[in-house]
Amino acid sequence: MAAPIDFQKTEFAKIVENSVEAISDELREISLKIHAKPEIGLEEYFAHDLLSDYLEKKGFKVTRKVYGLSTAFRAEYESKVTGGRTVSFNSEYDALPGIGHGCGHNLIAISGVAAAYGVMNTLKTQNIPGKVVLFGTPAEEKHFGKIEMIEAGAYKEVDVSLMLHPMSLDLLDPVYMAISDAEIEYFGRPAHAALNPWDGRNALDAVVLAYNGLSMLRQQSQINNRISMLITNGGKVINVIHEYASLKVQIRSVNVSDLRELKIGLRVVSSLLRTLLDARIKLNGRKSVMLAKNFMKHMEDRGVVYPTEIYPPGGSTDQGNVSYEVPSIHALYNIGTTHMIHTHEFTAEAEKLEAHHRTMRAAKCLALTGLDVLVDDQLYKEVVEEFKKTIEDHKPK
Repeated sequence: MAAPIDFQKTEFAKIVENSVEAISDELREISLKIHAKPEIGLEEYFAHDLLSDYLEKKGFKVTRKVYGLSTAFRAEYESKVTGGRTVSFNSEYDALPGIGHGCGHNLIAISGVAAAYGVMNTLKTQNIPGKVVLFGTPAEEKHFGKIEMIEAGAYKEVDVSLMLHPMSLDLLDPVYMAISDAEIEYFGRPAHAALNPWDGRNALDAVVLAYNGLSMLRQQSQINNRISMLITNGGKVINVIHEYASLKVQIRSVNVSDLRELKIGLRVVSSLLRTLLDARIKLNGRKSVMLAKNFMKHMEDRGVVYPTEIYPPGGSTDQGNVSYEVPSIHALYNIGTTHMIHTHEFTAEAEKLEAHHRTMRAAKCLALTGLDVLVDDQLYKEVVEEFKKTIEDHKPK
């Protein structure tokens, strides 16, 4: 007769605790190495190799440079007992230009490893069916790497996707914004700026007009919309009428439908001057309430107290796109700071020992949430039903 689920989970907690503690010092060293060598999106070769090598040594089957991305990897372990579900975790490891690991991706990298390792050892010792997959997901900040991985079929063979993100608070229900980047390019005609400027057509003037036009569009935009801009090319020399100039535009909204409306306005402004080139959309996330509740219970058992106040929307993540493919959570956990992410202060905090200890605690809870999915048929049934109800009505057509 099979052991009751409650008894199993008690044993699982011991195994996960011991497994993660056994490699905590090693993961601390990996985190510090990634932190000391920040790499921007699609250039994370050091982190890719460091994590892949480590996972192979720990018994995972690792495939490098997967899904068309030279810095993505896939690590997996499957139980010897056939059948069962597949739980997946994500490790991010790209840095911010000029700031380094101000988003704490060095911690996300090791949190995924710790959670996957805890699940792997439980599968090994408890004679239960299932598979654990750890995705190395590059370029979250710059290139929306998970979107390319989705398009390449990465998440088709997993049942849930779980990941953590360091922050200045513990939060299960962050409201992420859908986001899209676009590049507006203008092509003028060069001429000498002093001898015959009247023969030129100034592309930089067009960029400036677009910038101002989009700034005015912000005044009439919905309160939960965001428009940010960067002039990426303002010409090459001052004494020539600028032949080429470009502007990068980033738009965000809580709802995908609002984002599309915002895009229409953006098109109108930009098309008056030249052409808007579209890029991928990073979708707003749809978390699994059932999985989030299980994760919260494991965290509360370890002394975490969650705030009751509601926080305004902010930030975006390509894990939002994953959440439209499989039931997912993207839980925020406090690393022991009041500093916000994407700052030099948070970069410094992400290196501290306190941040590491809190990351290991959260990773243990994430591993236990994954094991809940593997052994609790009723929970998984409810997770799938919830996913179908909440996603199908909102998934972009």
